[in-house]
Amino acid sequence: MKTRRVYVCRECGAQNAQWAGRCDACGAWNTLVEGVSRPAATSPPRTPVALADVACEAVARWSCGLAELDRVLGGGVVPGSVVLLGGDPGIGKSTVLMQALAHMSRDLPALYVTGEESSAQVALRARRLGLDAPNLKLLAETDVEAILAASRTERPRVLVIDSIQTVYTPALGSAPGSVTQVREAAAALVRFAKESDTALFLVGHVTKEGQLAGPRVLEHMVDAVLYFEGDSGSRYRLIRAIKNRFGAVNELGVFVMTETGLREVSNPSALFLRQDAENAPGSVILVTQEGTRPLLVEVQALIDESASANPRRLALGLDNQRLGMLLALLHRHGGRATFRQDVFVNVVGGVRVTETAADLAVLLACASSLVDRAVGRDLVVFGEVGLAGEIRPVPRGQERLREAAKLGFRRALIPQANAPKRAHDWGIEVHGVKHLLEALRYALGAERPEGPIPTGGPGGE
Repeated sequence: MKTRRVYVCRECGAQNAQWAGRCDACGAWNTLVEGVSRPAATSPPRTPVALADVACEAVARWSCGLAELDRVLGGGVVPGSVVLLGGDPGIGKSTVLMQALAHMSRDLPALYVTGEESSAQVALRARRLGLDAPNLKLLAETDVEAILAASRTERPRVLVIDSIQTVYTPALGSAPGSVTQVREAAAALVRFAKESDTALFLVGHVTKEGQLAGPRVLEHMVDAVLYFEGDSGSRYRLIRAIKNRFGAVNELGVFVMTETGLREVSNPSALFLRQDAENAPGSVILVTQEGTRPLLVEVQALIDESASANPRRLALGLDNQRLGMLLALLHRHGGRATFRQDVFVNVVGGVRVTETAADLAVLLACASSLVDRAVGRDLVVFGEVGLAGEIRPVPRGQERLREAAKLGFRRALIPQANAPKRAHDWGIEVHGVKHLLEALRYALGAERPEGPIPTGGPGGE
């Protein structure tokens, strides 16, 4: 099959015979990258079949030996699946895959392909981690054709490519790591995985723009995309699924980095909550939902007088633009203004909360810091706040309450629509609210819920 060299626009996909600084189709600059154009292969026509006639059987999954990684994958590794694992350099991508592969190689033939290290370096890391994997095969290679030839000979059931940026195909003249090389090499590996029913793990680097393995060239080709998150100065590591054809999206796995590798954390809520914390203003416990798991995290807010004409608004672990909207809600429907204050909000432990159920916790943390009054360490909060100040329900309210009761919390401030319809012997007092004013009156220590909002503090008017 003959191929010809073309230049493809990363923005719109238009093809050009020659390179140019500007794409003629969409007008974007410096977006043309080298690629190849293959003639379309002809295949015999297929007859459509009814959906009810398609046979589908339950697929047996393979355990990685790490329960948290199995959870993120949806219950284990699916044969023939392609998983892309991305993250910052040095965060532990190679470590967690080496641990998983060492466990799986006890029962399945496995091959670890390294393009950044030698076989001796990989073996030294395995010994440092204390891994016993005599059946695990290593291959130091970057040529995708050589990798496929070795894979057809060894016939592994699990294949790891570390990393996809180092793999290249000789058919292209561009350097390894370019968009075209990454896409073509990954496409060849994906075809092999699907044809041979081999579970394939691809390690992808995050670029300086924060994109995984280039400008989203791989995320549409694979079955699952996992992001490795964590602060380089912290021992905790998080693996989050942002795409998964075989499980829940936004599932979260929590690990602790130790001298012998990554150790899974079975109860992350207890990890992120400070057991000996003081009842300080600006601190609220939020029950968030990460995939199928309720997770308790601490939301902290600090509001102080600003020395600048433009007060700062900074959110760590939350959407910064949504914080600005919530502060406007606090002023319009809660009577508390932050025009002249710097506002800093942080989710303790490096967790990133993306769901709107954190709205009520963020507002209460800001109001608590503003009036310098604590809400209590025995209170958990969740709920979405609308632009009219109404408290809107969130999914899986009962599961959030059960998780909070299991960890010993005695009070819960939640949307009225999420309040249990019948009494439960959970040992937690549930208070449902319909409006932001009700939540502020209850949480900030008024003698009765109908009382006035406490005043004072740096934001008092």
